[in-house]
Amino acid sequence: MIKLLVPVVLLAALVVGAVLSDGATKPADFTYINGTGTINTLDLQRMSWQPDLRAARMFFEGLTRNDVFTWGYDIVPAIAERWEISGDGRTYTFHLRESAKWSNGQPVVAGDFVYSWRRALLPDIASDYIAFFRLIEGAGGFYDWRVESLAAYEALPDAQRTQDAADALWQETVERFDRTVALKAIDDRTLTMTLTEPTPYWLDMCAFAVFYPVYPDLVSQYERPAPKNGRLDLRQGWTKPDRLVCSGPFMLTEWKFRRSMRAEKNPYYWDRDSIAIDSIEMPAVDEPNAMILAFETGSVDFVTDVTVGYRADMYARKLEFYDENRELYESLKAQGLDAIEIDRRLPDDPRKNIHVFPAFATYWYNFNCLPELPDGRDNPFADPRVRRAFAMAVDKETLVREVKRTGEPVASTIIPPNAIGGYVSPKGLGFDPQGARALLAEAGWPDPSQFPTVEILFNKDAGHDLVAQSVAKDWHRHLGVPTRLQQKELKVYPNDLKKANYMVSRAGWYADYGDPTTFLEINRSTDGNNDRKYNNPVYDDLLDRASTETDSAKRMALLSEAERIIVEEDLPMVPLFHYVTVYLFDPDTISGINPHARAMQNMFLIDVLGDGKGPDTPRAMPILKPALGGATP
Repeated sequence: MIKLLVPVVLLAALVVGAVLSDGATKPADFTYINGTGTINTLDLQRMSWQPDLRAARMFFEGLTRNDVFTWGYDIVPAIAERWEISGDGRTYTFHLRESAKWSNGQPVVAGDFVYSWRRALLPDIASDYIAFFRLIEGAGGFYDWRVESLAAYEALPDAQRTQDAADALWQETVERFDRTVALKAIDDRTLTMTLTEPTPYWLDMCAFAVFYPVYPDLVSQYERPAPKNGRLDLRQGWTKPDRLVCSGPFMLTEWKFRRSMRAEKNPYYWDRDSIAIDSIEMPAVDEPNAMILAFETGSVDFVTDVTVGYRADMYARKLEFYDENRELYESLKAQGLDAIEIDRRLPDDPRKNIHVFPAFATYWYNFNCLPELPDGRDNPFADPRVRRAFAMAVDKETLVREVKRTGEPVASTIIPPNAIGGYVSPKGLGFDPQGARALLAEAGWPDPSQFPTVEILFNKDAGHDLVAQSVAKDWHRHLGVPTRLQQKELKVYPNDLKKANYMVSRAGWYADYGDPTTFLEINRSTDGNNDRKYNNPVYDDLLDRASTETDSAKRMALLSEAERIIVEEDLPMVPLFHYVTVYLFDPDTISGINPHARAMQNMFLIDVLGDGKGPDTPRAMPILKPALGGATP
């Protein structure tokens, strides 16, 4: 391994030393590198990136929670201790536990959820997940009214756009929400909502971080309508460690931007006695080699996303370890033990520390579907025939075998096959260079050399450059089109996606909940995560029909047809491979990390084995053979 790190080892050592000597009063019980190491936001209603969501589950909590140590990701009570669902499956009544409190000692009340979910529904916030909240009866109409009202306000003469006028519009907005949206705080401990149609995954969605409440008395101090446009002026000072009020297992005690974040156990958390560690440190190490060195030197206990270029070599060494212990490995596997528990029972060896699990997630390339490119040129990818041709010209088998090399399955669909019970995946498109060239000629490009230079946008690190090089080579070799690679920093990359400031871009998606719609809704024409700007009324109609279909088999068939349109006809994106999750941790010293394909890690479940604080009984998945989760190499 040392040979693999040369010549970056000196640089990595300097990076790790600078970050990890940055000054907490005493070492934390548990230290981990959270994805890229940088948190973009702790504003619950505005987050969508995995590192942010992972942090959110430390500091906040919702009505429900997923039990990540069950294969079905069972829903368990969180702030809500119980709930009832009406016979028609549309009305939910949640009863909040009396012991649920904020980190300042104040009770978490039903009105906190009303405030936070109303906030998520505001176009002012521009949440990526507005569509989730529009499932509540009246929410869609409220959102549309707010958009129209803001437009009317901005059309007023300058003299009429005053602070009083903006405040009056905001007061009208609050009153309209209370009057028209079926989300009510009956009393401090009772929250009720009525949905537009039965939603079998609603409880799962309530466990998602954007549904967690923020503390109204704090956040409202940082938001006031602006006279210029009537929108809420959103200031983020409330997320600073000396101000943030938390509802979850930990509190934010230190945040040095792009350097480190520290969390301490929340003394008011209702289930604090179950937390086995008192403090967590998150150094912001964004250099992949430095992450590995930080783990190997004992500076961190867990790396949540191993992205170094040589991670395939690390994976190969893990397979060698299994081969050396094949008889015992097969015996443990036959017992139905999960992958982490198998590693825990194998002989001590540093090769055990690399963990590769299938993920309920897909990596793809977006096509900009708008008629024009950002610079005003006609967009050739507005034609679905062009998008299909480019999709058929990618040699995905070679990509995963020679570039990725960590066991990623080739993807011909957006939803990983066999991941959802009762759902039948469409076939998707295969590798067909000859058919791709014919389709491109049919679309008006008989001479591919005249095709506009295809610009592939991707963010720095994580091996995205290698994938881009492979895909660009395929498109040049099999289609004869010119290509150019565009690499950008992660801090600016998401904004380019949202504004469709690209021709082709890399993207990926981890399921937010266990239903096909977690992947399919992001291509709905009105969805906040539709970065492709794809618009097909037929596709939207299939999703609409599925949303009201009460027969489960028929509903799944409608959703399968919707995915077929995406992956066989319209191709707003080309799926490349289904992710695997690559972790780095010692299973003999750390418990609380699960091997499930949903890849949701809750740091408050961590137990450092042998430290004298926790129960020292390692958590493990039930003995079961799931479709995706828990597979071992």
